[in-house]
Amino acid sequence: MRGPMTRAGSTHRRSAVVDLGSNSVRLVVFDGITRNPIPIFNEKAVLRLGRGLNATGRLNEEGVGAAIQVMDRFYAIARGMDADPFEILSTAAVRDASNGGEFVETLRARMPGVPIRILSGEEEADYSATGVLCGLPEADGLVADIGGGSLELIRLSGGQKLDACTLRLGVIRLNDRSENDLAKARAIADADIAQVGWLDDMQGRPLYLVGGAFRALARLQIARTNYPLNIVHLYTMSGDGAKDMADWAASTPRRTLERLPGAPRKRLDDVPFAATVLRRLIRRVQPTCVVVSVDGLREGWYMRRVAASVKALDPQEAVAHEMCTRLGRSETLPDRLMTWTAPLFADEDPSMRRLRRAACLMSDIGSYDHPEYRAEQTYLRVLRMQGVGFDHPARAFVALTLAVRYEAELGQEFLQPSRLLLPPEQYGRAVVLGLALRLAYTVCGGTEELLDGTWVGMSKQGLALHLSAGRGVVRGESVRRRLDRLADALSLPARIEEAATA
Repeated sequence: MRGPMTRAGSTHRRSAVVDLGSNSVRLVVFDGITRNPIPIFNEKAVLRLGRGLNATGRLNEEGVGAAIQVMDRFYAIARGMDADPFEILSTAAVRDASNGGEFVETLRARMPGVPIRILSGEEEADYSATGVLCGLPEADGLVADIGGGSLELIRLSGGQKLDACTLRLGVIRLNDRSENDLAKARAIADADIAQVGWLDDMQGRPLYLVGGAFRALARLQIARTNYPLNIVHLYTMSGDGAKDMADWAASTPRRTLERLPGAPRKRLDDVPFAATVLRRLIRRVQPTCVVVSVDGLREGWYMRRVAASVKALDPQEAVAHEMCTRLGRSETLPDRLMTWTAPLFADEDPSMRRLRRAACLMSDIGSYDHPEYRAEQTYLRVLRMQGVGFDHPARAFVALTLAVRYEAELGQEFLQPSRLLLPPEQYGRAVVLGLALRLAYTVCGGTEELLDGTWVGMSKQGLALHLSAGRGVVRGESVRRRLDRLADALSLPARIEEAATA
């Protein structure tokens, strides 16, 4: 039987995982083997299997019945999409319930051949940590993954997991343990968190939030603050900002939250308890910043089970290279553009060089778009792309760079997110890089041969476009005009210097 086909007509691998949690069950189908996990199907059902577990010791009977129906559907979808591997990962509720094993055996009978794993708290933490490292390989701090039944805390340092523990502070279980009393919930959370001695070493480090209830908090905060980018992944706040968010979410009536645009209505009952746990964590570790990660257990499974061969790649560069290959005209010109633009950025640090590399790789991705909409289309494509390695300022930087490369005027309304997300120095660098790329493409028309023998130089005397002997053919009114625009952005005079023909 032939598998799903790519645009190029070759067989393409798909994989699928079900996250069977205490609060919800979700199926994700991933496309291909890539450093940037690409979900092509993602469906969730809120079943609350863990409701009442603290009192009865058993899975919620109503939730079990609904789960069987949902899992039948997920099984049919995964098999219909030829997903291989296809696995089911069950977490705290199934792990802790006295009837959890019976429930799993029922599923096994209905899904012959499908591995169903009851994860230990340690395994759940490992997958979550790997998921965070998928998008943030440099992550160094505390990961907090909240579910319905448990809270996993994981210490990351140098890309490695050093410590982990599981606490009974999932939003459903904390609600049950506190009898829906937030004052009791605070005391319970404080007492449980106080038992984790290694958290003393996490003070003053980043805090990475994983899990649907924490994502719900971030969505509410994005709406509340009119944040310019409606993307939760890598949404970042200061420690004080996250504390304010948690205090606000815990004290705001549900009806007020419901009126916010995009409010996650199915999660609103969980919000006060997620906010309570977050507030107690912040109080304990005093983080420098708080980063929300959409990547967690499911992406951790994908990176370990499917894409381990590409794990060492830089996620940002991998995404940029994939877009270059799929949408650009040349896979080799970006390297020449890196060299060509380097004289303009002699003082850049490694993080800025990495962004310039991404911009050069993606500098031609609008080549097949309609010219009237090319700048805006490219800007929005980059700003809103599915890319695990780009935080929000990185998206804003590269998107602005490419919009300018495609002749966007800086006052245009669609550029507003970059104006809000970038500090003035980075905004200016993005404009300069965009103008430099515009000049380079005007000189060479997208061909390496015409770029050879040309280079830019910058000194106190001004900005010079150098042409080697015989390269005068590339000069023209449009080249001169774009050189002048670049020089104006640098507050320098411009000139073209052509070597004499021997």
